[in-house]
Amino acid sequence: MPDPKTRPAWQSLFAHAATLRPRHLRELFAEHPRRFEDFSLGSGALLMDFSKQRITRETLEHLHELARACDVEGWRERMLAGEHINHTEDRAVLHMALRAPATAALPTRGESVLPEVHATLARLREFCEAIHGGSWRGHSGDRITDVVNLGIGGSDLGPRMVSRALAAYQQPDLKVHYVSNMDGADLAPLLARLNPRSTLFVVVSKTFGTQETLANARTARAWLQAHVSRGPAVERHFVAVSSNLEATAEFGIPPANVFQLRDWVGGRFSLWSPVGLSIALAIGFHHFEALLAGAHAMDQHFCTAPARDNLPLTLALLDIWNINCIGAHSHGVFPYSQSLELFPAYLQQLEMESTGKSVDRQGQPMERKSCPIIWGSAGTNGQHSFFQLLHQGGQPIPCDFILLKEADFPLAGHHAQLLANGLAQSAALAFGQTAAEARAAGIPEALVPYRTFPGNQPSTTLLLERLDPGTLGQLLALYEHKVFCQAVLWNVNAFDQWGVELGKQMASQLLPSLQGESCPAHLDASTRGLLQALQ
Repeated sequence: MPDPKTRPAWQSLFAHAATLRPRHLRELFAEHPRRFEDFSLGSGALLMDFSKQRITRETLEHLHELARACDVEGWRERMLAGEHINHTEDRAVLHMALRAPATAALPTRGESVLPEVHATLARLREFCEAIHGGSWRGHSGDRITDVVNLGIGGSDLGPRMVSRALAAYQQPDLKVHYVSNMDGADLAPLLARLNPRSTLFVVVSKTFGTQETLANARTARAWLQAHVSRGPAVERHFVAVSSNLEATAEFGIPPANVFQLRDWVGGRFSLWSPVGLSIALAIGFHHFEALLAGAHAMDQHFCTAPARDNLPLTLALLDIWNINCIGAHSHGVFPYSQSLELFPAYLQQLEMESTGKSVDRQGQPMERKSCPIIWGSAGTNGQHSFFQLLHQGGQPIPCDFILLKEADFPLAGHHAQLLANGLAQSAALAFGQTAAEARAAGIPEALVPYRTFPGNQPSTTLLLERLDPGTLGQLLALYEHKVFCQAVLWNVNAFDQWGVELGKQMASQLLPSLQGESCPAHLDASTRGLLQALQ
């Protein structure tokens, strides 16, 4: 496949950008009063307003021509067919099958994976009902009151974020905790609060060899065994999500306690799989099924909606425009929902691990940047920390604002104020305040330069009817498919993450030196000096 940057569609897009880049959103809105109607899309419980992006109708024409030239639809069909589009690991990419009905056809060619998917879902349902109903008990007969998910990366960020987001649906008599860092400060204070007789550990690692996860799992096992003098403690207090049955058995977890993963489930796309067991335990299996159904609804939209009405494709094209044509280096994500406070962190892995690449699918260096730095926090907190930079920092930073029409935890007077702040920030970033407007507002002349805001910051606002499992499923699948489209447009593999491996390999090489052995001679002077200081 030729480098997409050499395509005429890219060149036409860059030429158009040169003419549009100097223009201000104030001017674009004045020329096009129906921008909201023309630059907004909906699907299910989601409304996406991208009228505050620095685009025109002509911009969209160029962007959609680029999507056709890069064959986004063709790559989508290859993914659905089960082709090994993760070419560096020789794997299919079938996370959509994890939320598809049993009657669907995924992959569209070859043997269906859905019987296995739904058999696993049945096992998950049975296990959740056993925990919630009290038939699964600890070694001493106590009901399980606390679940600790031990994982990292995709085995932690997705489930942790969803469990936090759906706090309004939490099971009343079960607490779910998440531990990912091998720093003892993450696990030790939690163990000090837990009762070993009523705690269940869920160890999530596809290979069952992840350093951080196994370090925490071994410590948790030792803690349990120190408090148990008899009985089958590990098998009543540990389950695993893994594809390595030999390693889980060696740890002491019997096969009946293992929920298996397949290699076509990528970590950052895996919360829909048995990796989501902690979600199902936290909110109940019927709510977990609603989460899957919401994601499937967005899958259907992505696979069937025309390009101009397609929310994931549109989000991806807007990112291409902002990064490669406007010159943005970072992208802010601001959910005006405390329940979605972990959503930016989840997107950091989903996007930066997927498209943070400098080598294309042909193994050649990329001439243009791909993924920006993803960052953000829950509104209104960000307004009192980093929003100053957005308003007057002098650099383009596209933003996603996420608003809920209905509050998940309603308190009189709170939600209207929250929404007012979210709407005001997106408008203020877009339109700013001129010196003349500052003077007209009575600002003293000496302060006018400080009270002038350039505006012209592009943003997209996603309005959700409410934050329930189905709507959250739609939102997460929307961003998953956006990342897929971006990867096609940038010609990168979104489903490998070789950059994660190098540091882990080096850590294994350095560990003996921190345990008393001499420093290897081949180390650089900085690392040798730091190791000696630590010794």
